[in-house]
Amino acid sequence: MFKKIITFTSKSKPKTFESTSLHTLKHSPQSSPSKPNSPTQKPLNIIIPPNPLNSFNRSFSSGYHSNSINYKGSSSIRNGFWNLGRRFSSEAARECIEYDVVIVGGGPAGLSAAIRLKQLCRDNDVDLSVCVVEKGAEVGAHILSGNVFEPRALNELIPNWKEEEAPISVGVSSDKFMLLTKKHAIPMPNPFDNKGNYVISLSQFVRWLGQKAEELGVEVYPGFAAKEVLFDENENVIGIATNDMGIGKDGSKKDNYQPGVELKGRVNLFAEGCRGSLSEKIIRKYDLRKKGQGQHQTYALGIKEVWEIDADKHKPGAVVHTLGWPLDHKTYGGSFLYHMQDRQVSIGLVCALNYHNPYFNPYEEFQNLKRHPAIRPLLENGTVLQYGARTLNEGGFQSIPYPVFPGGAIVGCSAGFLNVPKIKGTHTAMKSGMLAAESAFGVLHEGSNMKTYWESLKSSWIWEELHRARNYRPAFEYGLLPGMAISALEHYILKGRVPYTLKHGKPDHEATHEASKCSPIEYPKPDGIVSFDVPTSLYRSNTNHDHDQPSHLRLRDPKIPELVNLPKYAGPESRFCPARVYEYVSDDNGQMKLQINAQNCLHCKACDIKDPKQNIGWTVPEGGGGPKYSVM
Repeated sequence: MFKKIITFTSKSKPKTFESTSLHTLKHSPQSSPSKPNSPTQKPLNIIIPPNPLNSFNRSFSSGYHSNSINYKGSSSIRNGFWNLGRRFSSEAARECIEYDVVIVGGGPAGLSAAIRLKQLCRDNDVDLSVCVVEKGAEVGAHILSGNVFEPRALNELIPNWKEEEAPISVGVSSDKFMLLTKKHAIPMPNPFDNKGNYVISLSQFVRWLGQKAEELGVEVYPGFAAKEVLFDENENVIGIATNDMGIGKDGSKKDNYQPGVELKGRVNLFAEGCRGSLSEKIIRKYDLRKKGQGQHQTYALGIKEVWEIDADKHKPGAVVHTLGWPLDHKTYGGSFLYHMQDRQVSIGLVCALNYHNPYFNPYEEFQNLKRHPAIRPLLENGTVLQYGARTLNEGGFQSIPYPVFPGGAIVGCSAGFLNVPKIKGTHTAMKSGMLAAESAFGVLHEGSNMKTYWESLKSSWIWEELHRARNYRPAFEYGLLPGMAISALEHYILKGRVPYTLKHGKPDHEATHEASKCSPIEYPKPDGIVSFDVPTSLYRSNTNHDHDQPSHLRLRDPKIPELVNLPKYAGPESRFCPARVYEYVSDDNGQMKLQINAQNCLHCKACDIKDPKQNIGWTVPEGGGGPKYSVM
């Protein structure tokens, strides 16, 4: 256990207090990142410029350790943030802090935007204040992806990333594509080109990006959930407010109550990831999807585990993708298996959320995948290190909203820049953040307009890449085999140059058929060797929420589950959630009622997307809640 000193300086006299943190202290950015197993280095005091509202300076310890599981220092930052309010507030009201740029979300897009902004400040001798607020307990805690990483955007953002010891070292060594049947794996022509790409842990990479951002002077606040968009009298976005802390289930203020904080930006960038709760509100408020490419977004759910396997089975850099089993021919999706470093492999199943059968259970389909004779031998005698789940955008080019609104812009997966046939979105998310940062800098330093972000997107390699790939995903609306045929024609012969653009089918929540038209699916019981029950997997996700807080999963109409979802769709909530958040249980009268176990939530957003009547509203819980991924 280490202690940190956090100092606040006002016009009167400084106030210093000790904050205890379980995290090791982080090193100075002047030194190079620590190598694995290196001793803990000294903390860095980052001095934050005076706030025009409160007229004080703040300093706090911060930093990064290259082989660490946690993004260290977040506890002290959180304590300092709340004491900031206590020190300068005479009443229990929200404090307000102003920045030039406020970024919501500490993922690849948000941190790339922050880094690019500070690079432009450095190059032009300009001082702009930049803040990143992240709901995860640590930067990277909520980040989950495959991930075969294409370094194109990183090469542009930080050209010397290898010298900077980015956690990117395992190059793709082999690349296979297979069609699975129940008992066989049929080799197929490989449509992927992963030469020069890397197998990485995205959560580790994002923590490294957090370090780079802080070194440039970005203020990064993990553990704070942006709950509300702030508007001025002209309906311009002027910032966000974090949620209150210390509210009980009954709505009462507990002893540790602290009001949320208003973070106001001259420019506000939303980089919340797929189905970002505030981003969706902004898209609806300003009708941005209609102003953009016009079509609704469509989604998939990715479920993933990281295993440690026997050394003689491990092939660093080996990449395998599959289509087919265990999914039926009407359900789009596939699996991935990537050999990482240190005898680790990541395995996952991605299934489109426009599946029809309400008895379909993505979690159980993933357990089935691991039973396949081509996969099971690799995992046997291995150990699961971590489990998690997250939705991803699959709408592609057709579903990109107009990303600019009065007061800011939407970047990354909140806007939906995933390249579906490449199964990659990190490089496009990063590039979108960089382009938005350049536009924001132009607004603040040169008096230009954020609309330049839209123009920059359309002239960038993001637009070219997504336009070429636009027909792959909707082609599978016709089924697996027709989809493969159309995709092969597009990829190998037409190369995305067709004069037409296919449209998506129904929105995912409307695609669910009534239970009376579908057959129940019987799934095998877990064997405890390669397949597991949900509670076992949840333990491996490290997810945690304070039980005594209001549920962040709200039913717009509490009667719909029992009156509609259960009788009409056989209670699909109990199956589409990969964390058993939703269960139908008998009440004292023997009637089935929906029980919401919000503490299990992995923040995957599947419920917000797939509920047939769009009755579930996903809002943020207290900051710091949710999964704590370290190698995902």
